[in-house]
Amino acid sequence: DLPPDEAALREAVATLLRAAGADLSAKDFTGTPDRVARLWCETFLSGNTLDVARVLGDPVLGEAQTEMVVIRELPFCGMCPHHLLPYIGRATVAYLPSDKLVGFGRLGELVRGCTARLTLQERACNDVVDAIMRHLDARGAACIMVGEHACLRIPEQRHAAEVVTASFRGEFRERAELRDRLMPRA
Repeated sequence: DLPPDEAALREAVATLLRAAGADLSAKDFTGTPDRVARLWCETFLSGNTLDVARVLGDPVLGEAQTEMVVIRELPFCGMCPHHLLPYIGRATVAYLPSDKLVGFGRLGELVRGCTARLTLQERACNDVVDAIMRHLDARGAACIMVGEHACLRIPEQRHAAEVVTASFRGEFRERAELRDRLMPRA
């Protein structure tokens, strides 16, 4: 992905507001294009420049004596490319280490980076597990995301549903008992 162009976003927001009939000289809209462009760059598009090799690089070698590493309740915020509406939620990430361990904070950074872009929740889930498998040589990786999507809550839809996506690689894909330990109950 390309890095976001904040100046172009600012102008696009101003154009959108004018097209929606907003008077940009009105007090309510003072600075709105700047704020929205900055918010998008910092919150919804910062993952465009995610360097997975940096995030998961320099793991601790030879100390992976644990069977499974699980970190729950990792917050994420993404932007649906279909409606340009946000989704927010929590992720559970797990991996079965071979001989590489990485700090827990790095897994949170990975989740934030994979969701903070114009992407589907399903794709972000896949991106997380693929990165863990590739960069940590894990025996297995899993990511479960539970999100609330604004596009399901807008007035004509009115669904308070949660969207659960799950991606499994390696032993998590092969062994149902591992998946069952992680999956939230429907």
